[in-house]
Amino acid sequence: MTENHELPAERRAAPKPAGVPSGDRSTYPSGEGQRSPWAWIPTLYLLQGLPYVVVMTLSVVMYKNLGISNTDIALYTSWLYLPWVIKPLWSPLVELLGTKRRWMWALQFLVGALLACVALTLPVDRFFQLSLAVLWLMAFASASHDIAADGFYMLALPTHQQAAFVGIRSTFYRVANIAGQGGLVYLAGELTERSGSAVFAWQVVMAVLAGVFGLVAAYHLFMLPKPSSDQPAPRGDFLADFWTVFKAYFAKPGILVVLAFLLFYRFPEAQLLKLATPFLLDPVDQGGLGLSTKQVGIAYGTVGLIALTLGGICGGLVISRIGLKKALWPLILAMHVPNLVFLAMALTHPTSLWIVSSALAVEQFGYGLGFTAYLMFMILVADGPHKTAHYAICTGFMALGMMLPGMWSGWLQDQIGYVNFFIWVLVATIPSFLVTALIQVPDGFGKKQA
Repeated sequence: MTENHELPAERRAAPKPAGVPSGDRSTYPSGEGQRSPWAWIPTLYLLQGLPYVVVMTLSVVMYKNLGISNTDIALYTSWLYLPWVIKPLWSPLVELLGTKRRWMWALQFLVGALLACVALTLPVDRFFQLSLAVLWLMAFASASHDIAADGFYMLALPTHQQAAFVGIRSTFYRVANIAGQGGLVYLAGELTERSGSAVFAWQVVMAVLAGVFGLVAAYHLFMLPKPSSDQPAPRGDFLADFWTVFKAYFAKPGILVVLAFLLFYRFPEAQLLKLATPFLLDPVDQGGLGLSTKQVGIAYGTVGLIALTLGGICGGLVISRIGLKKALWPLILAMHVPNLVFLAMALTHPTSLWIVSSALAVEQFGYGLGFTAYLMFMILVADGPHKTAHYAICTGFMALGMMLPGMWSGWLQDQIGYVNFFIWVLVATIPSFLVTALIQVPDGFGKKQA
């Protein structure tokens, strides 16, 4: 999004509420090689989602299949959030060195190579440590790609299109989740049954992912647009420019409230996410539902994520129609209230895959609705001359808010069981509601202008 156009008169006159950043939120990007957003947003956010789902979700299923305990899975895979937490430390480099477009396709090829390396570590001794090390590197590459991709999104689209396509980008990010948690988990289960080897099954899955990544990265060499605003930021003294980016972020009005919102909006989900798959896979005598890997791929990885995708689309459309301010409370309620379905399943242990799938669909649809509000608030916070780096800082705090609660969630569940754990998840919605009550959003932000 360019920075050198005037706002329409009716928007210039709009008041700027205290406690939120403000800035130029109009204008269309210009430059050579512009393309329809449909030609690149779906594939870009598919590739943004794939390594994340491998690192944070597929790894959970994979390690569960390979005999790792819930405590170790939750602890060590939560540490893999760290690159997304600390990526603001190097986000100014993406702002200052090279174009976002070049950063994106180079990192996409790198992630494809690392996916192939994961496949190579699984048959060897100490596979847990070695595969975690490769996943750690993949997490750093993916986090860096996120910085460039999110900055590119804001440069290539005007604000009302950002609002309209926030649901679409979330949709294809979730398509990556469906392909991962649904199709690839089902494939791993099928290959395990046919070959009798979970190691072989997961090697094939990682090899397939590596091939897909390479092909789509090659597509992006030609199909990503080239907005004129996608240029390295002017720089004089590198270190001074580097720290200026951070100082500008933490000088934003109401920054403490902003940070509290970023950290606590997803507080219950951060804990639920790590234990949802183990709950579905664990046998009934351990408090779980006793589903097979293939059934998890269908219920959670396909039906649930399709519902989440639809929720993301609907949330984006709602915000573009009425604005973030009016949509905020309905969306946060839609996000947290459906967590009740996990408690209901833990109490009743349904045996029908259709019942389980329907319950997960309700929960995931609500989560998709609520998460669009979070994404749009980060776009609001990042508004200004350092959009790419400031959005990366927002997502770093988002990742920290997911990492720390996730680390203790496996231990907590081991101590108190699934029923009490899901009761705790419901109690954990209170901080999310409190921080939502504190933030301020400008009237009409995210709403499509006539």
